[in-house]
Amino acid sequence: MTLRARVAAAAAAAIFVALALLVVTVPKLLADDLRGELDDSLRRRAADVARLNATAPGQLTEVGAIEGGGLLVQVVDRSGRIVVRSSALGGRVLPIDQTVLRERQPRLDDGRLGTDPVRLYTAPLGELGSGEAAGGVVVVGSELAAVDRTVDRARVLIAVCALVAALIAAAFATWLTRRALRPLTRLNAGAREIGRAGDTSKRLPEPARSDEVGELAHTLNAMLASLERAQEAEHRFVGDASHELRTPLTALRGNAAFLAKHGPDPTVVQDIADDAERLTRLLDDLLALAREDAAAPLQAQPVRLADLAPDATVEHDAWTRGERDALQRAVDNLVRNAHKHGTGAVTVTVGGDGTQAWIRVEDEGPGPSDVHQIFERFHRGPDARGDGSGLGLPIVKAIAERHGGRVEVDGARFTLVLRATDRR
Repeated sequence: MTLRARVAAAAAAAIFVALALLVVTVPKLLADDLRGELDDSLRRRAADVARLNATAPGQLTEVGAIEGGGLLVQVVDRSGRIVVRSSALGGRVLPIDQTVLRERQPRLDDGRLGTDPVRLYTAPLGELGSGEAAGGVVVVGSELAAVDRTVDRARVLIAVCALVAALIAAAFATWLTRRALRPLTRLNAGAREIGRAGDTSKRLPEPARSDEVGELAHTLNAMLASLERAQEAEHRFVGDASHELRTPLTALRGNAAFLAKHGPDPTVVQDIADDAERLTRLLDDLLALAREDAAAPLQAQPVRLADLAPDATVEHDAWTRGERDALQRAVDNLVRNAHKHGTGAVTVTVGGDGTQAWIRVEDEGPGPSDVHQIFERFHRGPDARGDGSGLGLPIVKAIAERHGGRVEVDGARFTLVLRATDRR
C-alpha cells in the first residue's frame, strides 16, 4: 500500500472504531437512563399507594384509586391474597416476591408477566390499621417493551447515522490525505527526475505553505545545493590536480626519453629525482587533504602546542585535544608558507587564555595581497618562491575546522586558533 492509502486507511479505521464504540455505549447509556427513570416512577407510585393505605385504607379498594400513570399496581394482604389491582392488568397477576412479605424490605427486580418482561418494585405496607392490605405488600410494575423499543430505535438510528458519518469522514480523510501528500508526490517526481538526470543544479518544487512538507523540500534543496557545490569543487579539484600532476610527469617522461637516447647524465638524473620528490609531496598533500575532507572522527589526545614548534616563543603554556600529526602538519605548513611567501625573519608564538589556544606565525613582510584566495586549493600567490602545490594553506584550514578551530589572517600574521584544554 502507498503511504497515502495507509494514512487514509488508518484514519478511516480510527473513525469506524470510534463510531462503533458510540453505537455500543450510547444505547446502553440511554437504556440505563430510561430504566433509572422507570425505577423512580415505580418507587413513587408504591409510596403513593402506601400513604393511601396508611391514611385512608377504605379508599384503597375503591374503583380507580390505584389507577394512573400507565403503571401496573397490585396490592395483596399479609397472606398473599390479592386485595386490589389496576384494571390494566386484566386477568393477569403480577408475581409476588415472598421475601418481601417475610423480611419486610422493599425489592426492585426484573420479572415476567406472562411472556412479557416487566420491571417490578415490591414494597411492604404498614401493619397498623384496619384495612385489608395492612401488613401486606404493594407490587408496582411496568412492561419493558416500550423501553426496549426506544433503545432499539435509538440503536438503529445511531448506527445508520454513524455509518453515514463514517463514510463521509473516511472520504474526507482520504481527500485531506491526498491533498496533504500531493506535495510529497511532486517532491518524489522531482527527486526521481534529478536522480535520473544526475543534475544537482536542479531544485525540487517547494510548496507555498510552510509546514513539515515545505520544510522537507527546503532541506532537500539545501542538500542539493550543497551537493552541487561539492560536485563543482570535486571537478575543480580533479582538474587542478590533473594539471599539477601533468607538469612533473611530462618532465619525467622527457628526462626518461633523454636518458634512453643519450645515456646517463648527472643533471638529468637530478631533475628526475627533483620531479619525483615534487610528485611525492603533491601526492602526500592530496592524501592529507582527502583525509581532512572525509571528516573522520578525531583520534583526540592532549597536545601541547609548544611541542609543535620547539623554537616558538611561549606566552602562555597552552594545550588542546586533537591529532598530533595533523596539528604538526598544520603548523609546519604555516611556517613553510611564511618562508615561501614572506620576507625577513619568521617568528612563531604560542599562547592561550584558558578558553582558546593558538599558534601565531608571522614574518616581516606586508602579508598576502590576495587574502580572499589564499585558502583556495592549488592557488599560489604571485610572490611565491620555489616549488609548491598550492595546497598548504587549504590543508591548514581543513585541519583547523576538523578540530573545531579556525585560521585567522592579519597582514603577515597567520594564527591557528583551537579550543583550549588542560593537559589531561
